[in-house]
Amino acid sequence: MDLSKILAISGKPGLFLIKSQGAGKLIVESIVDGKHFPAFANDKISSLEEISIFTTDEDTPLKNVFMSIHDKIGDKLDFDVKKLSPVELKEKFMLVLPNYDEDAVYQSDMKKVFQWYQLLNDKGLLDFTVEEEKKEAVAEEPVAEEKAEKKPAKKTAAKKETAKKETAKKETAKKTTTKKAAVKETAKNTTSAGTAKTVKGLKKV
Repeated sequence: MDLSKILAISGKPGLFLIKSQGAGKLIVESIVDGKHFPAFANDKISSLEEISIFTTDEDTPLKNVFMSIHDKIGDKLDFDVKKLSPVELKEKFMLVLPNYDEDAVYQSDMKKVFQWYQLLNDKGLLDFTVEEEKKEAVAEEPVAEEKAEKKPAKKTAAKKETAKKETAKKETAKKTTTKKAAVKETAKNTTSAGTAKTVKGLKKV
């Protein structure tokens, strides 16, 4: 969301778009009625990109407040700013910016924020697509990290399984060796016994 070309001019209602720039002046267009006129260097001109709202922590950029309004309320305000009581106005503003500085942010400021939001959104000058994509990207990062963490676990499990199989093979080989040794020993004993019988037989003769 780029608000750098949208201006607020002190003493003039509404908001304005920069159309061209000349020596010591800007040619602006009223977003309300489309009229063009010059704005001079001595006019108090503020780009909405540079405007922030006072909070109890760090100041919050106006574009972030617009994002919050879009998330909490939607494209259309569900209330008429002009008809809200002071208490209701504060409640609505606290909904979108809970930590705003109550001593520094006046009711006139709150009304401006809501009115500007509705005006710009109705004219299609607020693009929330990029900001929403950023949020989705951030939300997907932990999932990607979790998958990345699970992969080594699978490798570890595979290593354990391989080690288990190797151990089983060694055990089998050991048993086979033991059996062979036992067979050899039995064969040896049988041979010895046969020899003994033969010897005995020879003695009898």
